[in-house]
Amino acid sequence: MKRHFLLYFIAIIALSAWGQKRASIPTELRNYGVKMDKFDGYQASNQFENPGLKEAMLTPVETQIGDSRYDRQTNSTTQVRLYHYDDGTFAATWMTGFNDPGFSDRGSAYTYYDGNNWGEFPDTRIESQRSGWPCYGPVGENGEMIISHISGGADDGLLVNRRPDKGTGNWNEYLYEGPAGGEALLWPSFITSGIDHNTVHMISVTRPVANNGQTYQGLDGAMLYSRSSDGGATWDIDCLLLEELSSAYYTHFNGDEYDITERDGVVAFVSGGPFNEAILMKSTDNGENWTKTVIWEHPYPMWANGTPTDTFYCVDGSWDVKLDNQGLAHVVFGINRANADESGTYWFPFIDGVGYWNETMPAFSGTFDALNPYGEEGTELIEDYNLIGWSQDMDGDGEITFVGSSIENLGRYYVGLSSMVQLTMGSSNELYVFFSSVTETFDNGLQNYRHLWSRVSTTGGTSWGHFTHLSEGLIHIFDESVFPAVAQNMDPESIFMIYQQDTEPGMAVAGDEDPFGDNFWVFSEISKDEITGIYDQKNHQQLFEVSQNYPNPVNGSTIIAFEMKKSAILSVEVVDITGRKILDLPDQYYNYGIHSLEINCSGFSKGVYFYTLKANKEEVTRKMVVE
Repeated sequence: MKRHFLLYFIAIIALSAWGQKRASIPTELRNYGVKMDKFDGYQASNQFENPGLKEAMLTPVETQIGDSRYDRQTNSTTQVRLYHYDDGTFAATWMTGFNDPGFSDRGSAYTYYDGNNWGEFPDTRIESQRSGWPCYGPVGENGEMIISHISGGADDGLLVNRRPDKGTGNWNEYLYEGPAGGEALLWPSFITSGIDHNTVHMISVTRPVANNGQTYQGLDGAMLYSRSSDGGATWDIDCLLLEELSSAYYTHFNGDEYDITERDGVVAFVSGGPFNEAILMKSTDNGENWTKTVIWEHPYPMWANGTPTDTFYCVDGSWDVKLDNQGLAHVVFGINRANADESGTYWFPFIDGVGYWNETMPAFSGTFDALNPYGEEGTELIEDYNLIGWSQDMDGDGEITFVGSSIENLGRYYVGLSSMVQLTMGSSNELYVFFSSVTETFDNGLQNYRHLWSRVSTTGGTSWGHFTHLSEGLIHIFDESVFPAVAQNMDPESIFMIYQQDTEPGMAVAGDEDPFGDNFWVFSEISKDEITGIYDQKNHQQLFEVSQNYPNPVNGSTIIAFEMKKSAILSVEVVDITGRKILDLPDQYYNYGIHSLEINCSGFSKGVYFYTLKANKEEVTRKMVVE
């Protein structure tokens, strides 16, 4: 018994940095494909209120800033939704709507932090008609702008809303249409730059046939580039179809499968999805001229809808791109698997990986297994080099285990297990990566929850640190944390993020089609020292470490292993899911070293429990299940 326990504890200690050795996902899950269903339109449904709602539960560094019953924020990539100003103020936006199921009131929510307080929860959109997919940016000396697309409104195209003073005053709105034959623009993504942020670089897509649109210059969804030099009042480059993006090279572009950035006159955007190659478009002269670099060669170039394919690993359409101090582009992306037949396309919900690429790296080839994230024959991904994220082995058993083996056991977002990527860069080319990952041991009995994770490179992408669980703790046990949006500007000590929090995995508007309920919008301040490990290693010597109990689930007795980094008095308590105290062990003095506790659970009712170990002002809580 002692030897078995010691080996188990050593395995737990090796895992304490999260993910030093990757756990496997069963092959049968990796081969499970589901038909794709991406859209932006009205949602007619007979869904009703979710009876199991709760108020948002937040850590001390999190603040609820709004809510919404509309819960689909993007198809793949999230636009700029949070901005941190140099004066300490913030502006945030998201897609909102309360009139389910059709959401005639859908549009852009907006809220502002004045340096002391956030505004009231927004309950109406800023636009004049039904819209969605907002993107935010500062514009002018002290102004701001939100661009969204019309969906189900009186017009077609983009709605540009501007005002001269951030946080106050009326929005001034105008309609921005695409070119003749492509007036209905969708899914805008823009960035502002230059003196007083008066230069605007924007990409958008013409409405595809599947969204009641039409082809434009031979493309079923054409990606167009626009530029304004006067803060979005006029456009000196107006819906330009770049030659490198024409029908000579592509058949289509999908919404939200791209991201744009700018730095010191260098503009870059990435694009790619399961059925389009991944590319970097870059301009070193403020958008006048462009060069294309292939990131991933597609196995089926010029693929057309209805064309059957074999199964291949691919990017999932979730992107973020940033430029470093030398103007070098750094890219993060989600990974998935796909195939197609005459009836449609398919995605593989149990495929897991976050990829990384920069301009010093070669392109991924177009072989079926080039983006295989599991280290198998044919893969061109290498852990901690160009494969930097994956779902973590929370219970330390060497395998990622979910509550079931079908799509019904996951929230359906049409991306990989680890996706919804965000990237921000520090002043010395540090890379801070964030993503939402399906996380084992966190579930409601039917589906696993997505939690937020981060990983950092302090060496410009040449090496990567530990994984940090941002949704850790009892307070987030039953939280779905999705659609993160990270502010590019940061403080010396902190990074800032907003995200959508829910009590039910998946969405009501699409995918799972769960009952409609309230979703919470949360602002989070994240310590840079903690996610880089500087806090743990230099400023704070953790007093003790605690393993997951073993066995778990429990049938009889279970062992809790812990390591004291220095001698201290430690207490242990166990509570049930309602917070009622079930067991309270007396305080005991423990010397430096490895220790264990055996808890007899034979008198416990079946269900979920939480055990907490406390010493001095530190405490660690873990979840256990009694069968």
